[in-house]
Amino acid sequence: MKAAILKKPKEIIIKDIPEPEYGDNEILINIKEVGLCGSDVHYYNTGRIGDFIVEKPIILGHESSGIIAEVGKNVKGLKVGDRVTIEPGVPCYSCNYCKKGDYNLCPNIRFMATPPYDGAFVEYVAYDPNFVYKLPSNVSFTSGALIEPLSVGYSASKRAKIGPGDKVLILGSGPIAISILEITKTFGASRIYITDINDFRLEIAKKHGAYKTINIRKQDIFKELEDIKIDSVIEASGVESSIINSIKLVKPEGTVVWVGMGKDDIEIPYSKLTSKDLTVEGIFRYRNTYPSIISLLEEKKVNIEDIATHYFKLDEIDKAFNVANNPNADKMKIIIRI
Repeated sequence: MKAAILKKPKEIIIKDIPEPEYGDNEILINIKEVGLCGSDVHYYNTGRIGDFIVEKPIILGHESSGIIAEVGKNVKGLKVGDRVTIEPGVPCYSCNYCKKGDYNLCPNIRFMATPPYDGAFVEYVAYDPNFVYKLPSNVSFTSGALIEPLSVGYSASKRAKIGPGDKVLILGSGPIAISILEITKTFGASRIYITDINDFRLEIAKKHGAYKTINIRKQDIFKELEDIKIDSVIEASGVESSIINSIKLVKPEGTVVWVGMGKDDIEIPYSKLTSKDLTVEGIFRYRNTYPSIISLLEEKKVNIEDIATHYFKLDEIDKAFNVANNPNADKMKIIIRI
């Protein structure tokens, strides 16, 4: 079978490798579509994200959907031919975090495309059926792959304590931010403000129901929002100035949620954090989100497929990374079709 293998930063090759064996308690999935995530781009460009370092060749990609090709004899509830989405992290089931249900914090989690574990830019993967979910007939493979970023959006919105009538500010308007926007609408937010430096992405945010978009290169965000009492701010860019502004822009007793990947150490306006009596939440991935999001997609309460602006075949993956790295390209989500 074919796989896209990152040998070292900026060098990815298409190679034939053996099809994976699957056990009695596993399934074999024929991968159909995979989203190109910002983390994939980080690994491609630098070979690391924080403490996660690519020390040997690795298959990237963790936002995936496909068709079940084979089923282990002990597997129940899934069959050959089922269209499925894959939750990319399989925890150990036995640590204290797993026992509490907080499996996203499992120290032994096997997360796709996170060193040393391979991901989904490959024709077949063998997988734990407990983290594979059937797709309804009206949910495409593209939307199925994008349940992963929607899960981040669901987790962020839940932690932001968003309720009916709330005013929400989302800092950044990339794929994760649009996912957050879609989910906050289902939580009842009345007005959703969103920022970026890219007009193309802000136009997509408008189409997804943003009440107001703010290009922070052209507009003063504090003037634009000076009379608005923002209940919750969700920071989705990881930019240092944006993280600092999240504390300044939220109302007293408001909630700030940090989602974006930023620098290890950032100076924050601590006195504002305390004097405004804020709740500040950091989130890491998600847990127990896939069934809820699948229902939202099936009932057409969220729309995510149209953020896919580019599609490439597996053997065109170099082109996909070139587009991802091009600051002048009008792009949102890039999809690899296997």
